[in-house]
Amino acid sequence: MRCAGASVSGTPPADHHGRAQTRHRAVRAFLLARGARSGGGPVPDVRSTPPSASEPDPGNTPRVPVTEPKRVPADPYKPPPHWQQWQTTEPAAWLARVRPDPPAGIRAATLWSVLATALLSALLLGDGLGLNLLIVSVPAALAAYFAARTAGRRLRPWTLVWAVGGLVLLAVPALRDAGWPTFLAIVGALAAGSLALHGGRTWPGVLLGSLGLLDSIGSGVAWGVRGLRERADTSRGRWGPVVRTTAVAAVLLVVFGALFAGADAAFADLLGGLIPDVSVEDGPWRLLLFLLGLIGALAAAHTAAAPVRWDRLGVRPGRARGRWEWALPLVVLNLLFAAFIAVQLAVLFGGYDKVLKETGLTYAEYARQGFWQLLWATLLTLLVIALALRWAPRGDGRDRTLVRAVLGALCVLTLVVVASALRRMDLYVDAYGLTRLRVSVAAMELWLGLVILLILAAGAFGAKWLPRAVAASAAAAVLVFGLLSPDGMVAERNVQRYERTGKIDIGYFQELSADAVPALDTLPEPLRSCALGGLARELEDMDKPWYATSWGERRARQILAERKVDTFRYACADQGLQGGERDQYDGDAEFEEDGEIGP
Repeated sequence: MRCAGASVSGTPPADHHGRAQTRHRAVRAFLLARGARSGGGPVPDVRSTPPSASEPDPGNTPRVPVTEPKRVPADPYKPPPHWQQWQTTEPAAWLARVRPDPPAGIRAATLWSVLATALLSALLLGDGLGLNLLIVSVPAALAAYFAARTAGRRLRPWTLVWAVGGLVLLAVPALRDAGWPTFLAIVGALAAGSLALHGGRTWPGVLLGSLGLLDSIGSGVAWGVRGLRERADTSRGRWGPVVRTTAVAAVLLVVFGALFAGADAAFADLLGGLIPDVSVEDGPWRLLLFLLGLIGALAAAHTAAAPVRWDRLGVRPGRARGRWEWALPLVVLNLLFAAFIAVQLAVLFGGYDKVLKETGLTYAEYARQGFWQLLWATLLTLLVIALALRWAPRGDGRDRTLVRAVLGALCVLTLVVVASALRRMDLYVDAYGLTRLRVSVAAMELWLGLVILLILAAGAFGAKWLPRAVAASAAAAVLVFGLLSPDGMVAERNVQRYERTGKIDIGYFQELSADAVPALDTLPEPLRSCALGGLARELEDMDKPWYATSWGERRARQILAERKVDTFRYACADQGLQGGERDQYDGDAEFEEDGEIGP
């Protein structure tokens, strides 16, 4: 029989304990020597360390409590170890929420659409803006569509609204010659296209989603290069037939196209109008346009495949205020608005003569004096409403009723202020004519009134749809503004003013676009030739292809071709009617006093 304290191998426990103590002394001597060399802290007692699981635990060995080594505080000025200096930190929590998963591989259809966008950009966009913008946007939209299909995204109603709205906005450069409505339409089309790719619903989603294409520029290029490399590795044997087929088709088109163009002059003119005129001197400019089209199409496709989820950014509401603390300032503001409106109604029904006599102002000064102040009052009212909603009381149903009543009254009173501002602008235009600046700010005031109506509707029916509705109203306002032809409206209103008062500023018309030609063509001579002189010279100097010419410019060329302009016959410069060297003016004072001629 074995003893109770014996080990399995028959070795007495005392021998195991002696060998363990010998190992502990050797380890402690090594640690003491190492600490003496490095000048470190105290060395822990290794005898207090419990035996490992692989060593037998002698039954007669006493258990000693484990003592922790003394921790030395880290030096805050000491740099971290080299292996910690290059560690990447995790992204912020909000960035991790909005960042999407990496997109899937790029399809061949997406790559071909991107290449078509780049080629069309290089060939068509170098001669000006017109129908070419709409042509270039079609393959870019197809690239985004194919990428979204690959990612498994579905077409939603608002996505379709933004996509169609962006394409329709690009019709403004094709129809109008004026530069400022074209610029607004292009910016609006980019914002609508970005919203179509992101699909924002909240205020952060709508505001940041309209600029979201900028986030995909670098990642989109890297995604395209990676997909192209993967496809090249898997289909090396199929590139040869594609290249040979393309080369043969290009040679046949060039050879037979040249033969047919030489055989028939009409076919040569048709072919010359369809084919872009590309020269070696335009090489760097065309290359830049190619790269812009390539990068833009890749950014759109990458965004469609992996959009940034800006809707996941939550906006915390402000601390709710007490009822009187919140409502009293707004009630005072409503009373001030009501007093101003009462004065406006008294002026409207009592007539302007009494007001002008009491104030000492002229008719135009009274109209001009208040418009800009009322415009700023409308903008500040929208800011006040946004801040009031942030700190509105949210306790029970009575608080919600109070918020709706106070803010609803403020919105209704603001609408009356908007109507008063537009009435003042109309009076001023009747007295001194319409300019670009006046028509622009009047359009902005109208849109602000529409936004206030949307806020009223949101208070009655819920506000979930309000961010997208405001963005859609802005895009619709830009579209209507461009289609109404602001330059044409300016020319038409000033012609009507001349027929009524016999006063007109010919020099101001020299800075308008070709959209003003149909209205100015109705003026009698010599005013017609003097008003159209600068526009006629500008159109004669331009020789743009069909895809870079707007419908307004083509119509103006047709009118000027049927009825020639002769500024030398009527001596416009001698009569002071030409005004071609004057700076463009959209203000008020000079337009009232200078440059006008009467009967």
